[in-house]
Amino acid sequence: MPTYLSPGVYIEEQEAGSRPIEGVGTAVAAFLGFATQGPYNTPTLVSNWSQYTQLFGDFAPDCYLAHAVYGYFLNGGGNCYVVRIGGNGSTGDGAPEVSGPQAIVGNYRVKGKALPPGSRVAVEFADATGEGAPNDRFTIKVSRDDRVVETFDNVTFKRGKENAVKVVAEQSQVITLEETATVTTAPAAGTVQLVEPAATPALPAQIVTDDYVGDASDRSGVGGLEAIDEVTMVAVPDLMSAYLRGAVDLETVKAVQLAVIAHCEMMGNRIAVIDPPPGMNPQQIKDWRVDLAGYDSKYAALYYPWVKVFDPATGTNEFVPPSGHMSGVWARTDAARGVHKAPANEIVRGAVMLETHLTRIEQELLNPIGINCIRAFPGRGIRVWGARTLSSDPAWRYLNVRRLFNYMEDSILRGTQWVVFEPNDDALWSRIRRTISAFLVNEWRKGALFGLTPDEAFYVKCDRETNTAESIDAGQVICEVGVAPVKPAEFVIFRLSQFSGGVSEVSE
Repeated sequence: MPTYLSPGVYIEEQEAGSRPIEGVGTAVAAFLGFATQGPYNTPTLVSNWSQYTQLFGDFAPDCYLAHAVYGYFLNGGGNCYVVRIGGNGSTGDGAPEVSGPQAIVGNYRVKGKALPPGSRVAVEFADATGEGAPNDRFTIKVSRDDRVVETFDNVTFKRGKENAVKVVAEQSQVITLEETATVTTAPAAGTVQLVEPAATPALPAQIVTDDYVGDASDRSGVGGLEAIDEVTMVAVPDLMSAYLRGAVDLETVKAVQLAVIAHCEMMGNRIAVIDPPPGMNPQQIKDWRVDLAGYDSKYAALYYPWVKVFDPATGTNEFVPPSGHMSGVWARTDAARGVHKAPANEIVRGAVMLETHLTRIEQELLNPIGINCIRAFPGRGIRVWGARTLSSDPAWRYLNVRRLFNYMEDSILRGTQWVVFEPNDDALWSRIRRTISAFLVNEWRKGALFGLTPDEAFYVKCDRETNTAESIDAGQVICEVGVAPVKPAEFVIFRLSQFSGGVSEVSE
């Protein structure tokens, strides 16, 4: 408290009794896979498709990372993190050098600017054209793939507006020129070749489980995502491209997917979006899910089957894993309705066809074991027709319930950091109750909690009963929060009965 020694009027700012809790983001995906360029093992924020192509290149044959990211943005996704794997473990840039290839000609260094992979550039130095040109003049001709694209005539090594280095820097789109000595002379006539190396293939020659799993201390693979708090969903679409090439088997697929699920369980605020192996019919995917994979986690969701989309790399339609498109549907549903809405009965944008057209009977085989089906309906398009986790616990059966709790837990955790080191007494407990109750009332009004009144939807208990003398002495504040989440109307049942119509007359 301030001390007052001189008479006068004083103003004191008082802190609010409770501080508002702001909801955290719920739809930030992380994708791991192969790309033609970009940094290895570095979670990189990408906000749109143009940013992705600038950083990681375009669609690549037999790779699914670009398709997943494109499908994510197409279906309503916003920010996401991309991790390029398959390198030598370094975190170097991995992209072609901007300076390009180079050669020394006399006292000049000729460099090629960023060129398409495999481009061939020839730079010819010759005497200046025309009669009586001075001997300090020369001509530079630049050819790309055997065609002259630029000519710089009557340039000089002397200072001035016609200086060769200055003219090339201002006008050339293909090369740069640098002086390598303090005293320069006209270069000798001749031609040098600049060849841009071919791009690094997206598919690595060898891939192992550790490339996907990575390590948190090295910030590599899935482990590198531990440092990114805002990620809420994780997908590894290029696990399946390695499986299709025979680089990994189904046991390795299981090992990687278990590592992704374990990462999500450890973090506690994200869900693993699992892709099924390709080419499986409903009976095979059931056997794989139950007998081989056997996943049981409330932090994972599996979608089946693969979807067919247009592939610009080949100019044809191609089947791709569904995880990227499904992550986009999650983001779209969160933005339109909220995280409490089940991300199902939604159109899959960009999907041309499904690898397997499921019937209702076949889905009755898959839905109870947590396989979320993607189905094509006549006149209604291709839609997501399931919203379950891979948990055997009925309390965590529905995906939106798990994601709602992730959202509320993370929001309350970040919004109550001010409590730490405050005096642990009744006044603090009252402020905590008001803060959390205000947040939950807003969620109830949004329709995220079940009940006609807030008292039916949730309770917040933080008093002398939850905070005993022993816990206070241990420096602990214990607050108990209970909520009643809304659950999706997965089965809509109309009961119809027959009754006799008409009006009967009663005689007096």
